[in-house]
Amino acid sequence: MSLPSEKASELKQRIHNHLLKMDIHGKIRELIAETLGEDQGSGHRSLSEADVLRVLQRRGIIDDVMKDLHFTQAPLHHTDVVQGTAPDAGLKPPPKPTTHFGVFNPDIPLHKKTNVDPSRRYLHLQVLGGKAFLEHLQEPEPLPGQVCSTFKLYLHFHNQRFHSKPVPCACEPDLREGFLLEMHKDGLGDGSKMVDATDMLSICDPVHLVLIKTDTSGETTLVSSYFLDWRIVLSSPSGKTCFAVELMGVGSECKVPAGVLTVSLELYPPLSKHLNSDVISTQQSLERQRTAEKERLFLVYAKQWWREFLEIRPSHQSKLVKIFAQ
Repeated sequence: MSLPSEKASELKQRIHNHLLKMDIHGKIRELIAETLGEDQGSGHRSLSEADVLRVLQRRGIIDDVMKDLHFTQAPLHHTDVVQGTAPDAGLKPPPKPTTHFGVFNPDIPLHKKTNVDPSRRYLHLQVLGGKAFLEHLQEPEPLPGQVCSTFKLYLHFHNQRFHSKPVPCACEPDLREGFLLEMHKDGLGDGSKMVDATDMLSICDPVHLVLIKTDTSGETTLVSSYFLDWRIVLSSPSGKTCFAVELMGVGSECKVPAGVLTVSLELYPPLSKHLNSDVISTQQSLERQRTAEKERLFLVYAKQWWREFLEIRPSHQSKLVKIFAQ
């Protein structure tokens, strides 16, 4: 991917400033001097560039450099991608999204961190850290460059999917990520309109958070799955809210908390008029009632179908088949 000259210059300057702040040159000189001293004692040849890179990676210097330098990318609009279109259909390919560079900082306003389309509304979801992951209470803090088990957070909303960078497993994992979610209705012709508070209230799709653990052998395990109803932010006068999300375990531990994430929600641009919390609660109650009614009607239909199936012939009554599972 090629960058405009001004973006490339900005990237180089940010990386340069970041390296100066870490005194990376001094650390490299110390490591080279130390390694050369060890090699002279054992009669080894002089270091090559590849040898220096391996030493830096083994000592965790490269990981330290990349730890605070994040690369975030503006999401594609759902209208920018046309699926199943032949190359010769005469349509121009969608423009490449602009790539932005910066250090994660929840205090920086959204419009200063990334380019956003002013004609659309976004939900900026930030994960500000984790705590109370008691399974890893006694786990020692990993040394730089040491291979360890990691957490990775996956996020799904509408047709948008994101994931965080992996962080070491700990009682208080350093899960700090920001996700920019585009808000739009699925109706025909509504994709290009900026949704207002009433439109967003009718969007009942939750934000699905999935936390995955990867151990040192590369095996992955589902830690928790959580459906976040983000519409609580519609009642905030400032268009921002911050709260704790309790993640429950899975399987036999589905009623045991796995940990807690601190989550911040912010609408951009802010709403000119927020909704009353009672309105949001009423909408959520109506949605639960509709869902319960659909499940009840399906259960009635399924039981009727099963009775008719058993009446077709006597042999069906002796089949070891269950229509429902729990």
